[in-house]
Amino acid sequence: METIETPAPEARTNRRGRRSRQEILDAAARVMSVRGYAGTSMSALAKETGLPKSAFYHHFESKAGLLSAVMEQGAHAFFAAMREAHRNPPADGTPRERLRWYLRRTGDVMENGEEFLRLLLVLVMSREAAEAPEALQTVIAVRDEGRAYMAHMIRSSFQDAGEETADRIAEALAPFGMAGYDGAFVALQSDGGGAVSAWMDQLADALAALGEGIAAAG
Repeated sequence: METIETPAPEARTNRRGRRSRQEILDAAARVMSVRGYAGTSMSALAKETGLPKSAFYHHFESKAGLLSAVMEQGAHAFFAAMREAHRNPPADGTPRERLRWYLRRTGDVMENGEEFLRLLLVLVMSREAAEAPEALQTVIAVRDEGRAYMAHMIRSSFQDAGEETADRIAEALAPFGMAGYDGAFVALQSDGGGAVSAWMDQLADALAALGEGIAAAG
């Protein structure tokens, strides 16, 4: 008869520890995205998870440390989803068609990553992350990576114009593309907002028209 081995007590403890840490991160992401960092107390998180406050301080040195971990986890998941969504981009088509392909999928990632993006924008607008330097660095890094990713989408869409021209267009329009993406997310959070796919198509059309103008100007 086959013997079923029982996990050692320390293995069970480690699994429980990882589970409780993940529960805390998930709860903190939900609560902070609604209340903000300053408005989220350890008492509220303890109530949300059913875990004692001691569990929070076992895994995280401080509330600032918890915010840093939440932002790091959210950023990793968001950009992993973005890379997956943009696998196998079209090799043919006009810049407008390529941009629509990229941005529609970027809109899908937006809708699936609402909690993270909401918290990110709250931190950007409120400056609350200044109390948590590690989290502030993550916010800055995410915004930088977002701009770089927008530039990549624009550059790839204008690749037929030549490398130098595509780079010039991407550098000029990436900040505008980010502003449009941010605005679409804010509209998504508003009552009566339209379909994200429609906003992404409009943003793609605007970027394509501006990029064509830059290319024509030489």
